[in-house]
Order: sequence, then structure tokens, then C-alpha cells
Amino acid sequence: MKGKSLFVISCLLFISNIALSQNTFDIIFNAKDRDQKCKECIQAFRQKPKEVRYSIIRENNDLYFEINNKNWFLLVFKNPDDGIAIDVVLKDRYACENESLSKNQILGSLLKPVYSEELKSGLISTEQNVFRVKVGEIPKEIIKNDLEYNILFLGKKNLCQYYVTYDLDYYSWGLLDMGLYLDFLTYDTKQIRSSANESTTIENKALKFIIPFEKNKADYSQAYIKPIFDTLKLTDYDIKSLNIKAYSSIEGASSRNAELQEQRANNIVSALQKIQQPTIERVVSSSENWVEFFNDIGGTKYEYLKSLSKNEVRKLMIGNMAKEMENILKNHRKAVVELELEKKLKHKSESTSLLLADFNTSISEEKLERAKEIQNSIFDKIKAQETSVESLQEMVIPKQAKYAQLINKNLVYKYVLDERLALVVYNELLELEKLVPNDAKVKYNIVALQIKLLRYKAIGIDESNLIRDINALRKYGINKSLITRMMVNFHIVVADKFMKNSDFNNKEKSVDFVNSNYKKFPLSNYDYLSLAQFFSFYGNYNLAVELLERKARSIDIDENLLFYYLNLTLIDKELTKDSNYRTILLNAYNMNKERFCKLFNSTDKGGVTFQLLENPYLRNTYCENCDN
Repeated sequence: MKGKSLFVISCLLFISNIALSQNTFDIIFNAKDRDQKCKECIQAFRQKPKEVRYSIIRENNDLYFEINNKNWFLLVFKNPDDGIAIDVVLKDRYACENESLSKNQILGSLLKPVYSEELKSGLISTEQNVFRVKVGEIPKEIIKNDLEYNILFLGKKNLCQYYVTYDLDYYSWGLLDMGLYLDFLTYDTKQIRSSANESTTIENKALKFIIPFEKNKADYSQAYIKPIFDTLKLTDYDIKSLNIKAYSSIEGASSRNAELQEQRANNIVSALQKIQQPTIERVVSSSENWVEFFNDIGGTKYEYLKSLSKNEVRKLMIGNMAKEMENILKNHRKAVVELELEKKLKHKSESTSLLLADFNTSISEEKLERAKEIQNSIFDKIKAQETSVESLQEMVIPKQAKYAQLINKNLVYKYVLDERLALVVYNELLELEKLVPNDAKVKYNIVALQIKLLRYKAIGIDESNLIRDINALRKYGINKSLITRMMVNFHIVVADKFMKNSDFNNKEKSVDFVNSNYKKFPLSNYDYLSLAQFFSFYGNYNLAVELLERKARSIDIDENLLFYYLNLTLIDKELTKDSNYRTILLNAYNMNKERFCKLFNSTDKGGVTFQLLENPYLRNTYCENCDN
């Protein structure tokens, strides 16, 4: 589930030599003995566990300081003159028509500080491990403006720390997809979305093709699409869904490029729809390929173009320069085609009652392959809501070893339809295991469900026994990478337990295990985001950034992965100076302009923070692309 993190804090901003023109109350700025007066405050910040998070929460006109660790709160505000003051900042400060930003120590309107005694007496618990205290009210004269709220931490009335809070999109960390065995290992079709019907693929496949185009042409060589046709002819699959991202090279008029992108995408859709009757679900997007352009000019004599605006680059890409760069540009005209294939079912047109009768007859006649085909058709009808899940109960399967795979499939599919049945299905699989004690598929499914049940504390599971069961899968022929994935999931789960018990040392050991082992098996987009959120949740933002940075410069990165990466990195001034970071920004802008520009909204309006625009590079990028 996507949401907003309440306690994410940005890096320290501190300016020490600027005079103030507004009421500073009794706060002391730039005192000669500041280091001594702030010694305890600064020490408290150095001792702050990385899991501690805090922010300013607005309710109507009131502002509250909210924190998830009371002990650290008491450490920071130990002395009578330790306190908090709020700097209320207006977005108007960052208007693009303002040629330069004023260099003030206080960026907006400073509110009267609140000191230790009042902070401690006013602190209340709002939920488990969340505490808050009122620290001010928004001045009436600016209450209708677009606002944000920075925090001044005071030590003995001296300004010791100045922080900008920012709001980070998050997706609650989930387990990496271990899959479950039906006929074969079957994975979820989870998309990285805040609201989606998360279903499971039954006998589906995914294919990916790249189709190049010639300059200024929307037609393509049939040789590039032939592998798609050949794949469909050689298999019993239909195209269920189609995702096409069409790209033009960056030279030429943007209007003409947009026209080419659309024509290229539509030509591919039309060709693929002709080869099958079922309508193909489609998602089509298009953009100029600035991402690969900036990637490919790195290390060449054209690298200086990275420092120019898009309009400046486009003006240069006329005549001789475009001809000189054709060997680079020709690789950028293409379409990335992703297909999800769905297995054709032989009995799709038959009624559920007829299928059930045929299935039970096939069982009685011991025609197990035919029974398996019909079982898949019944699953498909349940998935399409053409029949109810109760149909599974009407499939009469004797509890004998030779029918174990059919029983296993029914049980697993029951869980797929409703994960709340995990414990019921787990217990039924344990009964099935008695019939086939050495069946690898049943063993794998039991262990996978144990990990899921451990996560939700739905059953008392001995962790040492679970580790033993995971490792024991080797002797049943389960691939080593699948076992490693399970062990990573185990440590993701127990890290949460250690965190809640404030056992930070063991929590770090589990995080280290996850970080050391996730590279040993392939990751889906959903897995990437789950891991990145897991690392972020425990304060290991550097590990999350390291995980995603390579993908962030790829044109076919999942949109939500890319924007999550931006949320993690936009406040890093050193990183945003890197010319390669511009490629990532343009990648995000090309994918979703509205979402990209929204990053620079106030936290109250769904942005990360408009104070990102203090960064000249980000402000130039924003004003070039969003201020219209």
C-alpha cells in the first residue's frame, strides 16, 4: 500500500553568517561560544539511532512536532533552555521569475520557540511508538499560502541545528515473491501501484522485444517483429496485454517527433491485434529518447551537451552536428514492446457444470493429464468470475498419492484467491505431505507459507526449525537461488521483529544478510521496490540508492521505481550536481510530467518539498520543464 512517511528528515541546512531582519525572539544566532552551548544538542544528534524519525504535522492552523522515539526526545530537550522553533516557509520564495534567492538564515516566518518544560509536559502518545507536542500556530496573514515548516533545534537558546522535513512516498515493504508450485512455479503479477487488483498468473509468460525504426519513418522491418509471430505460432498462448514505449531521437521538431512516436506505437498494436481474436489490453506511451542520448554521449566529444538545456541542445542538432551524431542517434529510434502471454485453454467455451462433470469423470478413469487441463480451465473461469470459488469443492479428488499434484494445485489456488486462507491451506498441505513426504512441490509450498505466516504472526513457528526446513529443500532438488530468496525473506521478517524489540544489533545482522544475498537471484520490479523500501524503512537509504541507481538511468525502468529513487536522492546536493543525474530527471519527466513536477509541491500538497528549489540545478530543471 502506497502512503506517506511521517518521519522522514532531510539533511541539515545551516547558514552561519547572515543577519536577520525579523523578530528572533530570544534565540541566539552565531554566538562565539555556540559550539560549547550546543555541545549536548549536537551530541544527542550524533547518538540518534537511524531508526528515529520526526516531522512537523499540520492540523488546521496548529503545528505539532511528531516523533517515534520518546527516549531520544528527552535526551535532546534535557536542559530548561533546550527547545524548538518553527520556520514557516512560503513557496512564493521560489517563483521562477525571481532571478535569485535571498540568502537568509531564516527562510520564512519564525514562530516563537517552545522550550523543554512545555515540550515535555505537552508530549502525548497518539499511537504505539508515536508521540507529539504542539509547537506553534500558523500566522493568520500567510495561512492561505503554500507553506512548509522547518525545524530549529535550540540548545541553551542557541540555534544548534536547522532541518528541512520532507515527505517521502513509500510502499510498505513486502516479501520478495517466492512463487508457489501449481503445475510449475507460479509468481504473482503484482504491479508497483498504490491500488491494484493483485492477481496471480496461471500459466502465463512475459516476453520483451525491441523494434528499431529508421529516421523519420513509422514503418519497421518485419524481421524485427517476426520473432513475436513465431513465438505465438509455436505455443498455445494468446497475447493478454501489451505495453509499448515508443521513442524518437531528440533531433528535429518536438511536434514531428510526437507524431512519429504515436504512429510507431499504433503500427505495432495494429499488427499484433491482427493475429488473434481476443482483444489485447494495451498501454501505449511515447517520448523523445533524451535518456539514452545523455547516457551515450558520456565519454565522447559531445559530453558537454549534458550541461545545456534541452532547447539549447535541440538548436545545435541541426545540419552537420546531427549528421555527425547519426551513429549515436540511430540507436534511439525504437519501440520497447512487452507482452504478457496467457495460455489458451482447450475447454474455455464449456460451461462450469460440464467441466466439473468432465473433471470428475477423468479422475475416475485415471486420465490425469486430461484432468489437469480441465482443472486449469476451471481455475480460469474462477479468475474471470464466471463461476465461484465453491467450484473447487465440487472437484472430487481422492486423497491418494497419485492425485497429489491435483490436490496441491487446488489448495494453492484457494490461497491465491484469498490470502487470508493461508493458515487453512498450510494445514491442508501438511496433511497432503503425509501422502507424499518427498514431493518437492509440496515441500516448497509448505515452507513458503510458513514464511508468510511468520510475517503475519498467524502461527507459532520455531525460527530455527524454519531455517532448517528452508535449507533442507536442497535435497529435494529445489534450485539454490530459490532457497537463497527464501532466506532473504526470512531475514526481512525477523528484522521487523528485532526492530520492534529494539534489538538493533540483530536487526542490523538481518539487514546485512539481505544486502549480501539479494544479488544472487533475479529480481522483478516489485522485488526491487520491496527491497528498496525495506532498506529505507530501517534507515539504510544508501543501500536503497545503491540498489536502484543503475536501473534509474534505463528507459524501461518501472515508473514507480524511478520516482521512488528520486524521492531518496533529490535532497543529496552532491549527487544532483552529477551530470548523470540530469539523465535520471529527464527520464522521470518523460515518463510522467505531472508526477515529476508534483515532486516540487509542498508536503501538504503531495510533494517531497518545494525547498528542493534551493538547489540551483533542480530549480533550473523545474523552471525549464514545469513552470508553464
